[in-house]
Amino acid sequence: MKPFLVFISLSFLFTASAQTPLDIVNAVDLDSMYLTLQEFSGETATTVGGELVVILSRGQANNDLAADYLVEQFNTMNTLSVNDQAFNANGRNIVATQLGKVNPDDIYIICAHYDSVADYCADDNASGVAAVLEIARILSTQCMENTLVYALWDEEEIGLLGADYYATLAQTNGDTILGVLNIDMMGYDGDNDNDFDIDVRAIANSIAIKDDILSLLADYEFNLNANVVNPGTPDSDHSKFWNKGYSAVLVGESWANDDQTPYYHSSGDRLNTLDLPYYHELSKLIMSYMVSKGGLLPIDNSVTTTATQLTSNFENGTYQWFDCNTNLPLAGQVGQTFSPEAEGSYSVEVTLGSCIEFSDCIEFTTLGVEEFNLLSAVKIYPNPAMSTLNIEHPLIEGMILTLFSIDGKKLIEKAISKKLTKIDISKFSKGVYLIQLTQGSNNFSQQIVIHK
Repeated sequence: MKPFLVFISLSFLFTASAQTPLDIVNAVDLDSMYLTLQEFSGETATTVGGELVVILSRGQANNDLAADYLVEQFNTMNTLSVNDQAFNANGRNIVATQLGKVNPDDIYIICAHYDSVADYCADDNASGVAAVLEIARILSTQCMENTLVYALWDEEEIGLLGADYYATLAQTNGDTILGVLNIDMMGYDGDNDNDFDIDVRAIANSIAIKDDILSLLADYEFNLNANVVNPGTPDSDHSKFWNKGYSAVLVGESWANDDQTPYYHSSGDRLNTLDLPYYHELSKLIMSYMVSKGGLLPIDNSVTTTATQLTSNFENGTYQWFDCNTNLPLAGQVGQTFSPEAEGSYSVEVTLGSCIEFSDCIEFTTLGVEEFNLLSAVKIYPNPAMSTLNIEHPLIEGMILTLFSIDGKKLIEKAISKKLTKIDISKFSKGVYLIQLTQGSNNFSQQIVIHK
C-alpha cells in the first residue's frame, strides 16, 4: 500500500455542516436498528441491569426484562425525561419525553407496542420498537420547537391496554396532542413491491397527518408506495387516541394487499424474515414526519477550523468549549472563537435561550509542518457494514472515492465534497470490497466487508 501524503498550507480550512431535516432523515442508521432488533427479539444476548441476558419472550406477564431494557436505552439519551408508567399489576408503558423549546404544550407522539404473544416476534413489534428508539436517539440531540413523546406501549396484544391508559390520562389532563404516529409491524415485504399502509379515519385532524406523510413521501422521493386505508383498522394502539378525539394514524406493512408477515403471532416471526432495505426506507419516512412536526430550531452547530483556531458558525449565542477526550469544559473558553494551545479533539456547546446544541468533535492538528499524513486520519466505519458506510477524512480538494468489488470491478466513483461521506451499500451482496481514496497521484485503500 502506498502511503498517502498530501502537502497543504497553513490556509487549510474545514467547516463542519449544520444539520438539516434531510441530514437527520439520512442519519437513520440500519446497522443501529439491526442491533436493537437482534437484542430485543432475542436473537442475541444483551446487557440489562449489568447482567448478560436474552430477551426471548415479551409476554405480558413476563416482560419486565424487556421493559427494563427500554428504560436503559432511553436513559442513555440525556435530554429525555423517562417515565416508567405502571398501569396495572403487570403493565408498564415506557415513555420518554423531549420537551419543546418554543411550544412545550404542543405534543407529537411516535409510538409502538413492545409486548408479544410468542418468542422472538421481530416484526410484531420489535420492528416498531427499534424504529422508535432510533428516531429518539437522533432527535434527542436536536433542539425542537414542539414536544416529542417516544412511547412504547405494553399489553397491546390483550386489548390495547397501555395505549388506552395513556390516552385516557391525556384527555383527563387536557394534553394538547396534535398528532400520534403509531407503527406496528413494518419490516415484512414478501412481494418486494415496497407498498405500505397508512390507516386513517376522519377523526380530529387525522386526515391531515396522512396528507403530510404523502407529501413527505414525494418531497424526499422515498422508494415506497402508500396504500391509504380509510376507514383504517381499529386493531392497534392509535385507535385508543381516536376514541379520545385525538389525531392519529397507523403506519406499517401492507395488510391492504395481503402482504403481511405469514409468521404473524408465532415464534416463526424472526429477524431473518424481514426485508431490511424496505424497513430502513419506511423508518426514514417516519423520521421525516417527526422532524417536520417537531420543528428544528435554527442553531448552526457547525465549526470552522483554521491552522490556529476554531470558530463557531453561530452568531449571537453563548459558548462553552469542551475537550472531547475528557468530556470536560475548558476553563475560560467561552468565546465564539477558541485557539487551542495543544493538539486534541474539541467541540463547542452553543446556547440560545433554553436551547443547547453541541458541535461535532473536531480533531485539531497543528499544521505548521508541511507534510500531512492522510493515512492516519481516514476513518471507515462500520466495518463490517450492512447498509451504510461512513468515510471520514480531512476535506482536501480534488479527492475521489471509488468502491471496487474484490475482482476489481468499479462499482462507485464520486468526488468528495464533505468531510463525512455516507455511501449506500444496501444494494450490494455480502462479501469483501475495496474502498480507495485518490488525490492526484496519491491513494489510500482499505478492504471492507458487507454483511446482510
